[in-house]
Amino acid sequence: MSFPNLSALAVRERSVTFFFLVLSILAGIYAFLSLGRAEDPSFTMRVLVVNAVWPGATPQEMQEQVVDRLEKRIQDVENIYRIITTVRPGSANLQVEFHDYTPPAQVPALKYDVRKRMQDEAASLPAGVIGPIVNEDFADTYFSLIALTAPGMPMRELVREAEAIRDRLQHVPGVHKAQVLGERPERVYVSFDNATLVNLGLSPQAVFDAIAAHNRLLPAGSIETDGPRLYLRLDADLSDPAQLAAVPIRISDPAGDRVLHLGDIATIERGYEDPPGYLVRSRGEDAVLLGMVMAKGENGLELGKRLGAFIEAERARLPLGISLEVLTNQAEAIAGAVNLFQIKFLVAVAVVVAVSMLAIGWRAGLVVGIAVPLTLGITFLVMQLMGINLDRISLGALIIGLGLLVDDAIIAVEMMLVKMEEGWDRVRAAAHAWNVTAAPMLCGTLVTVAGFLPIGFARSSVGEYAGNIFWVLSLSLLVSWLVAVVFAPYLGVKMLPEVARENVHDHASVYQTPMFRRLRRLITWCVTWRKSVVFGTLGLLVLAVVGMVTLVQKQFFPSSDRPEVLVSVYLPQGSSIGATDATVRKIEAILAPMPEVRTLSSYVGGGAPRFFLAANPEPPDPAFAKIIAVSQGVPERTWVMAELQRHIDEGAFPEARVRVSRLLFGPPVIWPVAFRVVGADALEVRRIAHQVREIMAANPHVVEPHLEWDERAPVLHLEMDTERLRLLGLTPQDVAQQLQFHFSGVRVTQVRQDVRTVDVIARGANGGQRLDAESLSTLEILTPDGRKLPASQLGRLALRFEEPVIKRYNRELSLSVQGDVEGAQPNDVTAEVWKALAELHSQLPAGYYLEISGAVEQSGKANASIQKLQPVMVAFMLIFIMLQMRTFSGTFIVVATAPLGLIGAVLALLLFNQPFGFVALLGLTGLAGILMRNTLILTQQVADNFEEGMNAFDGVVEAAVQRARPVILTALAAAFAFIPLTLDTFWGPLAYVLIGGVAVGTAITLLFVPALYALWFRLGRG
Repeated sequence: MSFPNLSALAVRERSVTFFFLVLSILAGIYAFLSLGRAEDPSFTMRVLVVNAVWPGATPQEMQEQVVDRLEKRIQDVENIYRIITTVRPGSANLQVEFHDYTPPAQVPALKYDVRKRMQDEAASLPAGVIGPIVNEDFADTYFSLIALTAPGMPMRELVREAEAIRDRLQHVPGVHKAQVLGERPERVYVSFDNATLVNLGLSPQAVFDAIAAHNRLLPAGSIETDGPRLYLRLDADLSDPAQLAAVPIRISDPAGDRVLHLGDIATIERGYEDPPGYLVRSRGEDAVLLGMVMAKGENGLELGKRLGAFIEAERARLPLGISLEVLTNQAEAIAGAVNLFQIKFLVAVAVVVAVSMLAIGWRAGLVVGIAVPLTLGITFLVMQLMGINLDRISLGALIIGLGLLVDDAIIAVEMMLVKMEEGWDRVRAAAHAWNVTAAPMLCGTLVTVAGFLPIGFARSSVGEYAGNIFWVLSLSLLVSWLVAVVFAPYLGVKMLPEVARENVHDHASVYQTPMFRRLRRLITWCVTWRKSVVFGTLGLLVLAVVGMVTLVQKQFFPSSDRPEVLVSVYLPQGSSIGATDATVRKIEAILAPMPEVRTLSSYVGGGAPRFFLAANPEPPDPAFAKIIAVSQGVPERTWVMAELQRHIDEGAFPEARVRVSRLLFGPPVIWPVAFRVVGADALEVRRIAHQVREIMAANPHVVEPHLEWDERAPVLHLEMDTERLRLLGLTPQDVAQQLQFHFSGVRVTQVRQDVRTVDVIARGANGGQRLDAESLSTLEILTPDGRKLPASQLGRLALRFEEPVIKRYNRELSLSVQGDVEGAQPNDVTAEVWKALAELHSQLPAGYYLEISGAVEQSGKANASIQKLQPVMVAFMLIFIMLQMRTFSGTFIVVATAPLGLIGAVLALLLFNQPFGFVALLGLTGLAGILMRNTLILTQQVADNFEEGMNAFDGVVEAAVQRARPVILTALAAAFAFIPLTLDTFWGPLAYVLIGGVAVGTAITLLFVPALYALWFRLGRG
């Protein structure tokens, strides 16, 4: 290289080199201790939620009058990927997702655009519509969820206590946001007896007006004096139930007007939203949650310590009877990941040093071992400067790097040893290592780095989530090259012993040991029978491709190793929240006594807050509930899941579909196998969906295939005689208000209670109680002139059915057919079912179509974003190889070995029954770079042999012999270093791919490449 010989410079200026060596170690220790810690990398959630409420509207009316308008406005926003809409009676939930390729910096502006359009559209929505309300906090991932319970204490007092703790928690360093979650809205109920009102001739509206008149906060003026300004204040506060009971009600009577107090004709009591919209419990007790979001770049371990101290202090401060329990805590997961890295780091270093010592001596092995912490120290320093935290992705990349970053050091030290065995002194041998190995090693390193380039620049959520694999690996591998050419020669000069004169050999004699002679005979045989070796290897590659397509299991992301057990409870659509809660209590009764369950929390009427990046909270739904049981560990998690599944299989919950699952890595996927039917008519969509379900059920690996929504819910419809209403002086609005008053209650006003405004709900004496449909026909309605008549005289009461829920996907009616998987991987099962659906797919009516959703849909997006950059990856690899080889033939030899790692990868996956997914794909991509790197160094050795005057045949064979020791040594070091990673749930498949690929790749480099070289250049037979 024309670049200055850094190795010679390092051994010449030894004091300077030693200074930077010590500085690198100290800076690395400081950086490691200072780096932020997190469970997952910072990640932009390209999603928000829009809610709208229209009391009294049917799902069809909500869809036509509200949802359709909102969706049209949202669809005009740039980079919209999809809108998933759920419409229920009186409410709509729109989940808006932006394309994965949307730059993170642009997401806030797009969310603001959605918010602005919703505000603009609100004015044109029908009267009575509340919203649309834009929720951007949907993407928050809570570092910790803390439950407060107090059996017997009014919930409003517990909420006030939670708010005080929240305010103090917000001041803990490292806390970005603290929120109170699961609060049940307070209410003041004014319950009237219907017969009493009718007999007194009081209309509900007159009572409402009297209450509102005594609660209105209005200015009473002020007086200017020579001193201060005097404000006049009036007592118009009904926050105390006793004051509310004292409100006067004027009653007109033929004998004369009289005044009664509200308490004389109604019962006044504090309460809560009824029926509740959302319930939270901890171990069966009503609870309020505190959710805490960590500040970006914060050290999660340190925050966990501060949070632990804060919780202990709060427990000591809490009044008697209030309990505080930590439900989820990311600090535990972070500590586990960091401890795992440290253990695997020590194991990998020990393995590398041991392998090196056995192969090239203990002093040389020690040089290689010192190179590892040196490389990591400099890498940590640069990571800190770049703002990269220690998290699941960066730690995994570092562990992967442990198996690769010793390669350059081994190659450099081995070259020094060879030259010293030839009689060179240590300084000259160190300088020579630069001349021979620096350029091929750098080029090989760049080729390996280029193999991970697609994931680093993929414009997708998965690319943003896992992109640091590229950056951390690039840093560690490039730093490893720098360490190999600067610090390794210096350490070699300091630590390698001089070779005794009687042990000095010429260059040829070094490779004449019995082991090298046996290897030479094998390589000679391969070069002689080159066609058999080349075409035999290609045959193995074809078999590997076939095995990958047909035999190897496919997956997207692996399951998580976290201890949470997720229990999802699905009742028929349209079920009441009370029915859902009853099922949840039965499940709680099973889980609560289990000693294996550390914490137990239940969420009825919606999903749990996002406590894990890949866990999307389910939208509000009275027929749904989520239970989170945190076990003592992974073995306990398995036992709890099996025990609960046993109860389910025995029919303990016939009224509901109860699903037991665990967390998954990667983008949120609720059901692993799912297909989406889209069309205009609900009945036709149902018909197609049922056919899809039958085909899914025929697959032995699909468990409980079902339709996302199918049921129709009953409604009572009062068919009123408009002419009779006119004669009675009534309007449909009057009737609706009186019915609402008697059954559910009407909001009259709001009273002010400290930091809350609480709705005052006026209702009939039976409000909030279970009533049968017959009670409606006997209910008395009051006319404007004071007459009373039963509601049955206003018209005919009929039972009808309507959709309890309507699902839409990008403004079209959609119905998903979904299920779990057993005994196979979701991608494989989806492919089988999709093939079986081919005939149905071809017979769909015009305007109806069938799509794959679930895990395959998400993995397709991720893979597509990577595949777009693979041409760029190939281009960079070719550039680096061509710059080193300088010939098309040499470049071809190097590139030809790239796909051959698939042979070892498939073999390892099949032998150890491992699935091939996104993570394993990263390993296969990097493996291509590793193999090309080895081949590049070998072909460079061939060129060097030709320059020294060797004939073609001997030059190829001797090059393989000369590179055998470093190639085998680096392969062994990498393979053994990856073994601890095989035990990791997330990185296990990648480790198996790299172990199998590197092992077979070593044989490919030493046996296939010489044969291919001889075949390509038509060398003689020696």
